[in-house]
Amino acid sequence: MPIQPYLFFEGRCEEALEYYRRALGAEIEMLMRYKDSPEPVQGKAPPPDKVMHACFRVGDARVMASDGFASGSPSFQGFSLSLAVRSEADAERVFGALADGGQVKMPLAKTFFAKRFGMVADRFGVSWMVIHE
Repeated sequence: MPIQPYLFFEGRCEEALEYYRRALGAEIEMLMRYKDSPEPVQGKAPPPDKVMHACFRVGDARVMASDGFASGSPSFQGFSLSLAVRSEADAERVFGALADGGQVKMPLAKTFFAKRFGMVADRFGVSWMVIHE
């Protein structure tokens, strides 16, 4: 039974999907907008063009995403997504792409447990740990 992260970008989901496509080679597997819902949205509905549900793949992992209620204030706290890469060059490339517009928490470097490890919060505030063992 797999656990899949579900990220709420509060109005920036489509921008995030494009960013991850470019930065990580993510493949968007599914995208549904609020206007495409077969049933009316309960409560205060976000704008119809916002993303109700999306699924994207990075390597073998699936991540789900949404604009949520499109409040404009995403908050990603208390977790990090860990991305294991195949080479030091991949670690450098991916870390650099995630750091573009984001905030480096721990620079990518050799550690006692990995050839490369670093921590970064991307431009949306999602925390990532990049590792090449």
